[in-house]
Order: sequence, then C-alpha cells, then structure tokens
Amino acid sequence: MKFAIFGNTYQIKKSIHLETLFKLLKHYDAEIYICKRFYEFLTTGAKLKIEVDGLIDDDDFTADMVISVGGDGTFLRAASRVVKKDIPILGINTGRLGFLADVAPAEIGTTIDDIYHNHYQLEERTVLQLKSNDQRLKFSPYGLNEIAVLKRDSSSMISIHTSVNGEFLTTYQADGLIIATPTGSTAYSLSVGGPIIVPQSNTIALTPVAPHSLNMRPIIIRDDWEIKLDIESRSHHFLVAIDGRNETWKESNQLIISKADYTVKVVKRHNQHFFDTLRNKMMWGVDGRR
Repeated sequence: MKFAIFGNTYQIKKSIHLETLFKLLKHYDAEIYICKRFYEFLTTGAKLKIEVDGLIDDDDFTADMVISVGGDGTFLRAASRVVKKDIPILGINTGRLGFLADVAPAEIGTTIDDIYHNHYQLEERTVLQLKSNDQRLKFSPYGLNEIAVLKRDSSSMISIHTSVNGEFLTTYQADGLIIATPTGSTAYSLSVGGPIIVPQSNTIALTPVAPHSLNMRPIIIRDDWEIKLDIESRSHHFLVAIDGRNETWKESNQLIISKADYTVKVVKRHNQHFFDTLRNKMMWGVDGRR
C-alpha cells in the first residue's frame, strides 16, 4: 500500500509515537510519502530517524490511504488537500478531543494490522461547497465541518438574509450563522447550541451565533437543498470561515452553499461507533450524580 502522511508540527513530545507507525509501515513494506514540512519537523525538531520514499510539497499526490497525525484540525487540513482524490483518511489523535482523528497512539499497532487485514470500514462524510456571485475564495471552497459567516470590524450584529431552495427562510440578526454538516455538528455548531447529527442522516444544520431573539433556534434541512445568504453589515464587510480557514468579504457578495459533488471517506475501525464516541469523548449523557 502507498500512504501519504500529514501531521501537526507543534507537538514534539507526542511525535515519539510515530516511530511505531513508521516501523509498522516498513514491516508491511509500505510506500511512505510524507508532507515535506512535517518531515522536516520530525527529523529536525523531534530528532526522529525515519525512512520515507518521497516528500509531498504540494497537493499533486496519489496514495491508497492518507494518515493524518494530530487533532481534528490537522484532519480537516488533510481533507482539504485530498479534496476529490477519493483517498480514505485515517486520523491518529495526538491532539486533545479527537472526534475525526480518533485512533489513540496506543492503538496504532492494532489499527495498521487491521488495515492490512482489511478489517476496517469507510464512512462517507458530506462536504459543503461555497460559491459566490462576485468574489472568488483565496482557499478551497469545500468544508467538511462547516461554512460560517461572522461579523468583523465591529461589535454590531450582522443581518443574514437566508433563503433555502429559492424560498425565503428568515433574516438572522446575529453575530453569525453556521451551516454545519453532520461531521461538523459536534464542532463549532455544537459550541453555540446546535444539534448533534448522526453522520448518515443526509442533513445539515443552520445554527445562529448569538442571535438577538429568544425564539431564533437552529434548524435542520436536507443536505441536497441550496442555501443563499445575503449579508448586511455596518462595516460593509463580514468574515467567511470554512473549516477554520477564513477571509474577509464585502457585503455585496451573495453566498451560495450546497452539497459538494464528492464525499470524504473516513477510515474507522470495526469496533468504533458514533454513540460510543459521543459518550466517551463528549461525556454525552453522563450523569455526575452516579
């Protein structure tokens, strides 16, 4: 198998676990290609001695599987580089929570063994795409977690005129609006009161950020519906954020958000289940009185 490896370049102490990963891959005679920046971090910063078959310096690469080493942010960055290549992604968690990157360092050995024995499953995750009537994004228009519009340059709220499938929904008077996939429902959207959505539900959530109305609640819609946003701001600018990547836009730009024409394939071990992850990582439903 051919692996492309991307990783977090800020955690020298946790990188020691990667010696196990590289030894196992070499044991199985794998082809190993690694992000150039991550390779330099491991060999220079962490002083690891690793053997690779090549370095990845741009997004022009191929592989049978991508391995993301870090937290969920690292996983999202890896997904933005994979885009439509249809390469499954395995997340090894050396970060904190690890919802996408959910393989613990202690599980690296058994996980790689399972992969070579074809004892794993792939979950297809919905991706959102952003288009505009006037402005082009400086970065990838695809979001695995969410696409959000947020206020900028002013403490005042923004007005977000929202239509779904050509029908007017409402005008959000708020600090922002998050359009989240089921994958992103446990990320930014959840932190501002959005619902948890199971990955296979074929839906997306619209969650306002600090709305100036007590009855303005999140709403869940089908993921094959198109959303159009027109934003008004006192500063005449607002922020567009896609999976943590952001830039400033002018209020004259209409945003069109729809389901992308591809999915991200996430590698999961056979003993991993969404509800188990909710309970174990989010402490969902845990009763502290027991």
